[in-house]
Amino acid sequence: MKLAALRNPGIGMFLPKLSISRGKQSLTCLSLFLLITSFTNSLPADSPDASNQARREIQEGVPQGKLTRGVFEASKVFPGTRRDYAVYVPAQYQSDQPANLMVFMDGLNYAKPNGAYRVPTVLDNMIADGTLQPTIAVFVNPGTIVATKPDAKNRSNRSFEYDSLGDRYATFLIDEFLPVALGDLNVATDPKQRAVAGSSSGGICAFTVAWERPDQFGKVLSHIGSYTNIRGGWEYPGLIRKTKSNPKPLRVYLQDGRDDLSNLHGSWPLGNRDMAAALQFAGYPYKFVMTDGGHSGKWAGEELPAALEWLWDENAESTHIPHVSTKPKWEPHPLAVAREDVPHGTVTEMPIWESKVFPNTIRKWAIYVPAQYDPSTPAALMVFQDGERMRDTKGRWRIPTVLDNLIASGDMPPTIAVFLDPGHDKDKPRRGKKSSNRGFEYDSLGDRYSRFLLEEILPEVEKQYNLSDDPKMRAIGGSSSGAICAFTVAWERPDQFGKVYSSVGSFVNLRGGDAYPGLIRKTEPKPIRITMSDTSGDNDNPFGHWPIANLRMADALQYMGYDARLDWAEGYGHNADYGSYQFPAAMKWLWRNESHTPQIDTSDDLRGDLTLLNLLIPDKDWEVVAKDLGFSDAPCSDNEGNFYYCDMRAPAIVRVDARDQSKTTIAKESVSGLMFGPDGLMYACQGSQKRVISIDPNNGEVKIIAEDVAPNDLAVTDDGYLFITETRTHHVTRINIATGEKTIADEGLVRPNGIALSNDGGTLAVSDHGGEVTWTFRVNPGGILDAKMPTMPMRLPIDPKGEFNFNQPPPYLTASKGDGMAVDKKGRYYVTSAVGVQIFDPTGRPCGVLPTPDPTKPLTSCFLAGPEHSHLYVTNGPTIFRRQLSVEK
Repeated sequence: MKLAALRNPGIGMFLPKLSISRGKQSLTCLSLFLLITSFTNSLPADSPDASNQARREIQEGVPQGKLTRGVFEASKVFPGTRRDYAVYVPAQYQSDQPANLMVFMDGLNYAKPNGAYRVPTVLDNMIADGTLQPTIAVFVNPGTIVATKPDAKNRSNRSFEYDSLGDRYATFLIDEFLPVALGDLNVATDPKQRAVAGSSSGGICAFTVAWERPDQFGKVLSHIGSYTNIRGGWEYPGLIRKTKSNPKPLRVYLQDGRDDLSNLHGSWPLGNRDMAAALQFAGYPYKFVMTDGGHSGKWAGEELPAALEWLWDENAESTHIPHVSTKPKWEPHPLAVAREDVPHGTVTEMPIWESKVFPNTIRKWAIYVPAQYDPSTPAALMVFQDGERMRDTKGRWRIPTVLDNLIASGDMPPTIAVFLDPGHDKDKPRRGKKSSNRGFEYDSLGDRYSRFLLEEILPEVEKQYNLSDDPKMRAIGGSSSGAICAFTVAWERPDQFGKVYSSVGSFVNLRGGDAYPGLIRKTEPKPIRITMSDTSGDNDNPFGHWPIANLRMADALQYMGYDARLDWAEGYGHNADYGSYQFPAAMKWLWRNESHTPQIDTSDDLRGDLTLLNLLIPDKDWEVVAKDLGFSDAPCSDNEGNFYYCDMRAPAIVRVDARDQSKTTIAKESVSGLMFGPDGLMYACQGSQKRVISIDPNNGEVKIIAEDVAPNDLAVTDDGYLFITETRTHHVTRINIATGEKTIADEGLVRPNGIALSNDGGTLAVSDHGGEVTWTFRVNPGGILDAKMPTMPMRLPIDPKGEFNFNQPPPYLTASKGDGMAVDKKGRYYVTSAVGVQIFDPTGRPCGVLPTPDPTKPLTSCFLAGPEHSHLYVTNGPTIFRRQLSVEK
């Protein structure tokens, strides 16, 4: 999916490729728009400045600096990594004068003499003409974990190093690498004389280093920066806004291309635009340049001399993107005006409700019943937050009147509407019409509000009215915080609500709502239809930029193929003026009978971007393989794709034929981990008997391999070793199959559980049931493990008992419940967990989550089996499910 560039004097925003209404005229867009307006100062000229181009070429008479290359492989922060680097020293360098310092991530690309950036040549020219002071540049590549086993491949550590938030890379750079790379060179210690730079993931890495250590680096140069959800980079705009009262001493240059990526990780143009808005709001000196082009260094390289000139000039002006709200004359939509020839429904105020889900709170609520309601026919349902305002027939929304007219015209089915006010602490005096619990109820992520509706309110409504239980006949809507609340309810319970209406939705960092665009892109699409509206003049405040947040939501929904619509206008503000006028049209669209065919475009997913969209097969859902088991575990497969599992309470190990699904009992054993070895035997964990055994699949013969162990799960190498997880003792243990010798291979994980080898046998992955990550190790000859790193960040469940604090992310449980694992032909890792099957690419980047088939039962393990090993089997309590996937895409 590409972005089409369009200059427009209205708004500097991006309108996603989905059904869009602008102003009062609806249209369907076939591409994303890039509308560039009020930040004209940030736009480059149509072609590179002549002086820029000259500075990128070797000039006669200009002294050339010296480039010295090296290799660094002594890191303790990133153990087992090897990386190339180079150091540029200008001809004007004098050892008695501290030189400026620039550090470039993906460094050797920046140093190429005929590459996109040509940094040594640019520095030669700009130092010679006096634009820059003598500057030493360090070009450092990301680490590579070099394979030591025969036929194993090297593994890139780039994403783990660059995309991760926190101080890990800064510590590596400052404490380990730079002292070696710089040696005796005299560089400045003043952070104003030290810059860090990078492109794509290197761009966010550069920002992270300066953000964590502004005492070391005061300048950031970011090209096509990955401020997306590769490993949480979407958080930065919210974090930056929190520093408004005390900004960090940073100067930031951002460049992105109008046609940059929108893929499984996020939208790069919107991510960079969000960063720019946050930096501006918090008062940072910054420059934002939106060039032509896409995810390439070509355009950034052409602008590099100008970028360096701005970065190193403390007096250079910052970008200023105006944020303009307007107040157009408002008038009600014709369908929001009562008509005498239309039957009118009734609105009944219900007794004040005191909640148990939200203890000690009370709220007003009311029920609208259309004139066409027939008790013998289940009615559609729509729930509105901020109900009193939404049902006011003389206010902006006038929803009862709109429903009267749309139901009469047949554009909506007979629909019962529930209007709910937010809760108010009954022990606190009310200030006007404000409710004390609104922000907590509406802005918090998690299932609390959906439980309030489903356990308290709707049962009360159903005492009087016949409601449909079809989620396609149930909608929920709201404005501002009420809108994100509506989305959260449907996101948590799509089995109950299949339609969402959102106006000026607060998908910002009030209580973590800015996480949604990233979650949407990396979660199996849910059966939700959503219509949204927002305007360019919406809020830009300490908690986020509402217009950009809604556009990030819309773009994520479009990427994942949702049935989604965005109503958009320039100007206005954070109010109901625009949304209320669009509301009738939005309802017609939301309740239309037309079925939706997802339009999937993964053209922006780069090589190695293993999006869920390519893995999932339309209309291929979970199907039952075995049910009514005592407890299922230990899934595995043989070379032919036959599937094996254990019913631990029977006990029995069962083979399921890959061709006809017939079942055969192999052995009467209870095991928790099962795996075939290269010798054709099955190896199994028997924790209750403190042993590891082998089982001959042909005759069920059992032999003891090792005793006095507490095995949970295991992996088998091709050179005669077993790795077992001993969860209670926090060990990963190596067992020599031939001798039974046991050696602790690793210790220190909270609760090591699932374990799997990469296809080439060079990497071992271990899930941590009690921790937040899944770990990877390099496997060396002889079964020796090293290069231990937490490369796979697990999605964590929200803690319903935690504190949902204002302007903070939701409270997460620290235990991911990472359990059994599998690896497919493409090298993806599948890890069962509390939130479902989490999928990672071979470098540990999260690809997405498949929800648990039966969320009421524990999800313990998974494996690829069946024809071509293309079916994912999961053990889910008493049931085993399988699902066909496109594992080779």
